[in-house]
Amino acid sequence: MADQKFETPAFREFRDNPAIKDGAMSHSQPFVAKPEHNTPLGFPGELVDNWEVKAVEKLGDLLNKNRALRVYLDSCVKCGACTDKCHYFLGTGDPKNMPVARQDLLRSLYRRHFTLAGKLVPGLVGAKDMDKEMLDDWYKYFHQCSQCRRCSVFCPYGIDTAEISMAARDIMDHIGVGSKYSNEILAKVHVIGNNLGLPQPALADTLEGLEEDVLDDDGVDVKFPLDVHGADVLLVTPSADFFAEPHVDGLIGYAKVFHQAGISWTLSSYASEAANFAMFIGSYEQMHKVANRIRKAALDLGVKRIIFGECGHAWRVAYSFLNTLAGPWDFLDPKYPVPQHILEVTNGLIQSGGIVLDAEANDDKVLTFHDSCNVARGSRMGDVEGGQFIIPRNVIKASVNRFVEMDPQTTMEKTFCCGGGGGLLTDDLMELRVKGALPRMEALHDVVNNHGVTHMAAICAICKSQFTKVMPYYGFSMDMIVSVHQLVGNAIQLGAKE
Repeated sequence: MADQKFETPAFREFRDNPAIKDGAMSHSQPFVAKPEHNTPLGFPGELVDNWEVKAVEKLGDLLNKNRALRVYLDSCVKCGACTDKCHYFLGTGDPKNMPVARQDLLRSLYRRHFTLAGKLVPGLVGAKDMDKEMLDDWYKYFHQCSQCRRCSVFCPYGIDTAEISMAARDIMDHIGVGSKYSNEILAKVHVIGNNLGLPQPALADTLEGLEEDVLDDDGVDVKFPLDVHGADVLLVTPSADFFAEPHVDGLIGYAKVFHQAGISWTLSSYASEAANFAMFIGSYEQMHKVANRIRKAALDLGVKRIIFGECGHAWRVAYSFLNTLAGPWDFLDPKYPVPQHILEVTNGLIQSGGIVLDAEANDDKVLTFHDSCNVARGSRMGDVEGGQFIIPRNVIKASVNRFVEMDPQTTMEKTFCCGGGGGLLTDDLMELRVKGALPRMEALHDVVNNHGVTHMAAICAICKSQFTKVMPYYGFSMDMIVSVHQLVGNAIQLGAKE
């Protein structure tokens, strides 16, 4: 819990496995949502009567809707390929944080009620009935999965633990046991339009302040438009970009790119949030509701394009689901993909000479790059295979003169999660977040010591927030983490084009 004392893991011999510590994280769980967090989302305010039966009924409903979930629950042969791939297992040593063991928390219930063997000889196939002990384990350990999907990269059957974790959380929400952090945030989005509960007047005042800051710093009148009807571009970005470091420096970078390229753009106070926390709780109904705010804003403002800012899971939801959740988008300009990532835009402008960057502006930095897991393993970018890896690096290398890759076993599709994703970026889970960050911190430590790296860039709001909080635990400065468009904003030559 938030007030618990814990020991930061020591750096190990690179990529060593931890010693097994049974129950090491059995005390860890997020605060449970109260009725005021659940009922606005249509969930019960507290644990319902006959919840054991209703949990099984909800699992049956999910199995009917999601064929992949049934395949994942049926396919595991306990080969062990995933056991040491989870950052939380590597950081805690708790065997229930092995992906296969976490899956089995739900698989045991599935086998008991939805397989013949589980009904006839439950003890032989690990089948169990739902009880309070199982529910407690679900709530603890399915909130020790950031849905990063690294384990699925190594699974010979492609089992997606994220889908299993999402299903378990969806079941728990439907019987009245949800996470306060995620559900409270979703309720704010439905009412106000962003995770922070930032109303339109406060957002407008924040953007005016940024205009003044850029004018003072650069002598250029860069605008941060809000609710402008008829703009070409609707920018949808994580609300952290409006105030927090290093996120806000990324927003400044977006604005400078649009300004220099002469692109007409706007933000929307109605849909002032790219993040969609409904993915974390596994609710496609809630994902649909959040995504529809973006559609309504685009229609109301009469824009031609939708561009997403730097946010990992927001891009995953946008890339994978936006067209099906909130389409059709036939009112937009067909020349552009729906959606488009800000890095695609910036990379294209760099290639065409639409913006000019001077990499010397970042010569005080030696950069490495953290591949955010939802971008790396849950989406694509651009029109080339592996664009989600190529495009960010192209933009970074155009913005800086010194760039170093971390160990290849920790980058691209094998990247380690920051440790705070999947709805776990809450102080209730600080011990888990710090320990889950260990594999990434070890890889960073390696390039800092051996290659003089001074900064790590990321394109996910959650990664940036997580790293600013956990880096000091490992002896790194919190300002080592930067936005990619922060580098662009430093390097861009306003007023200069080739």
